[in-house]
Amino acid sequence: MLSLTGVRYRYPGAPRDALADVSLSVGAGQFQAVLGPNGSGKTTLVRIALGTLMPLVGRADVIGVAASQWSRQELARIVGVVPQREDNLFPQRVRETVLLGRYPYLSMWGRERPEDHAAVDRALAACDVLELADRWLWTLSGGEYQRVRVARALAQEPRLLVLDEPGVSLDLRHEMALFELVRGLVDTQRLGVLMITHDLNLAARFADSLLLLSEGSAVATGAPADVLTQENVEAVFSWPVAMQTIDDRPQMFPLRQRPRPEPPTPSPQT
Repeated sequence: MLSLTGVRYRYPGAPRDALADVSLSVGAGQFQAVLGPNGSGKTTLVRIALGTLMPLVGRADVIGVAASQWSRQELARIVGVVPQREDNLFPQRVRETVLLGRYPYLSMWGRERPEDHAAVDRALAACDVLELADRWLWTLSGGEYQRVRVARALAQEPRLLVLDEPGVSLDLRHEMALFELVRGLVDTQRLGVLMITHDLNLAARFADSLLLLSEGSAVATGAPADVLTQENVEAVFSWPVAMQTIDDRPQMFPLRQRPRPEPPTPSPQT
């Protein structure tokens, strides 16, 4: 579904590469998560994967075709995207917003068909926002709005789903429900998923494979147990952690940094 091979990219004027010799692949029925601290190149990777940035070296292919060669409409029939951030410039209700996910299947002047509305209803229900369908976007909480954005991507009925930090603003229940939903789509519909996330523990529990980035380079890639080792996590995030295994998956627990002991006060000389 998606393949990045030996990708290197540097933004104009930047002192170092944003990505350096990074590779990954996402097949049908595979959940790939990308992890790393802020500034490690995660969002740049997504932009290259979607063809909005051209790599200086290497390739980014979607179903065997260079990502940059797809028209936006054709690509939207294959790839559903939930970007990290976006601005709402027009007042819209939730159902209208999710219906925008059907635009790849409509002509410029075409009216929505019954199958379009059915796809919207399925997406609203899957993301637990069906009861919000007639609400204005501006009345939603951050977590509710995030679920609506995921529903819009699912309304496209994509074969590949790309999510850039989708758990932002979600409470415990809805963050878990989101990961369960994505895992279910991978298992039942053979959807390919590429997710950027800061939640190492949920990525380890739900994803098939992980890519850990640091300063634009791949530190480790592969099964969660091979990637999320104590050595790797502490080196990349510069913080002490403890590791446990739950359901055969690694789980990370950040430790408090102990304050350095005060130096002894010299005794007054007599």
